Amino acid sequence: MRLFEYESRRILGRERIPITQSGHATTTEEARKIAADVGGPVVIKSQVLTGGRMKAGGVRFADSPEECESHAREILGLEINGHVPRGVLVAARAPIAHEYYAGVIYDGVRKLPTFVFSDMGGIDIEEIAEARPEHIGRGHFSTVLPQMDFRAKDAIAQTGVTGRDLTRLTPVLSALARLFVKYDMTLAEINPLAKLEDGSFVAVDAHMDMENEARPRQKALLAELGVGEDETREAREATPFEIEGERIDSVDHRGVAGNVAEFDGNLGLVIGAGGGSLTLFDAVRRQGGQPANYCEIGGNPSVSKAANLTKLVLQKPGVEKIAVMMSIVSNTRVDIVARGVIKACIELGHDPAEKIAVFRIPGAWEEEGFKILARYGVEYCDRSVSMHEAARIAVEKVSSGSNGAKPLPGERAGDELPPAERLSGTGEVVEG
Repeated sequence: MRLFEYESRRILGRERIPITQSGHATTTEEARKIAADVGGPVVIKSQVLTGGRMKAGGVRFADSPEECESHAREILGLEINGHVPRGVLVAARAPIAHEYYAGVIYDGVRKLPTFVFSDMGGIDIEEIAEARPEHIGRGHFSTVLPQMDFRAKDAIAQTGVTGRDLTRLTPVLSALARLFVKYDMTLAEINPLAKLEDGSFVAVDAHMDMENEARPRQKALLAELGVGEDETREAREATPFEIEGERIDSVDHRGVAGNVAEFDGNLGLVIGAGGGSLTLFDAVRRQGGQPANYCEIGGNPSVSKAANLTKLVLQKPGVEKIAVMMSIVSNTRVDIVARGVIKACIELGHDPAEKIAVFRIPGAWEEEGFKILARYGVEYCDRSVSMHEAARIAVEKVSSGSNGAKPLPGERAGDELPPAERLSGTGEVVEG
């Protein structure tokens, strides 16, 4: 969940990280009043959850309250990358002598948060990392042990900063690390962190992302910031495909069919196992596949929920086949998911054996599930087949356009299905 700049600045203030005098305005009158309170030159910034504000005209400078009011009027009516401003930030312009970058991100490989510091602030850190990597310092730290300031100091010193600047910058980066852990952030950055002409340091701009799962823990903070419970706060507006995915999950309390995201590929994904879903998504991409979507299914959904999610994916323009996979053995009933995806195929007029490139969900009731899949000629994998191999099978089928349903070890084609799993006279899969 992304936070607006004015919200991120409030969190910095909470943790006693110096910030320039500022205020958030939703009207031109409020913007004028904030500029008058500042009593000097100000910068007016559009509050949108997207980049490119400066190029789009969403950042202006003013020397008087009247000029600030005029700029605020234009910015409040300016849509940037499809985003309507949540207001404007009016902040005092600081006499900057040098700009730094200070950030904390989560290292998914090491499973630890990481300091990132650069003596070249004010530009994208990715650009610095690519063109001038020697100007970036890094260092991991623990989320369990007490914060060690020397680790922050080491990350700063890697860029060549010494003396009084090193001493003054260290507590800022350390405080940023503490708030990263305290508020369940996935990203916390100050860019630029400015050294003023008097030698002091102040945050000029800030950006923070919070874990979505942290909302219950951070309820008090979010209420203080005025973040509504129904705000998703993604970097872009949800597409109709993604909104429909949320609706499918909300209408039935059984199981989960959530975190739906839309992409431009030709292989639809119905995948599960929590973090394993990301691993499966990456496995498809490593095999050269082009995912049409990301989504998660699990927690023993109903047949109807599995079917409706599958229908959504199948009906997405450009989808040629779907892959139904979980990366680990789970307690989600394999037979329920099998019935759901086959039900979706049949009700949309598709041959399940043609549309389902591969089915790999080892877990509860898998023998019953495999019987159903075999009945309809769907290729399935048991737990002896790795998720990377299953991803390869799916990608190859989409690339070749082949249905190629090949029996795998343990397949029992021709076994009679229990009554609840037979087709009804209308051609629908009966939900037991």
